[in-house]
Amino acid sequence: MGRLVHFEIHVSDMERAKKFYGEVFGWSFQDWSDYAGMPYFGAVTGNADEPGIDGALMQRQSASPESNQALNGFACTMGVENYDVTEAKIIENGGTVAMPKYALPGMAWQGYYIDTEGNIFGIHQPDKNAK
Repeated sequence: MGRLVHFEIHVSDMERAKKFYGEVFGWSFQDWSDYAGMPYFGAVTGNADEPGIDGALMQRQSASPESNQALNGFACTMGVENYDVTEAKIIENGGTVAMPKYALPGMAWQGYYIDTEGNIFGIHQPDKNAK
């Protein structure tokens, strides 16, 4: 045991966050609020037969992260087919750049962004030609 099986993204505005992650990554959501006793939406991130995990958006229970605050938790990174197209969707849907696109030489393109709720996340496009 010890394998990551679920993630939670803390959000201040549930509808805004669902729109952001739905529009950018195509996630769908299931209302699990009755189980959690608070606004809590299961996030289906892809097909069950593909690598990856599902998670949830949950109502933030404290203050939102401050601008330019150092990361003080886990950062989720999403695999994407086209880095530049995904970055455009992030910006169009209210996200901002935290760390611009850079090469992991011979492996992938990587970068970090801030969602509409102030959370940092990454995107990763495999590319053996990245340099």
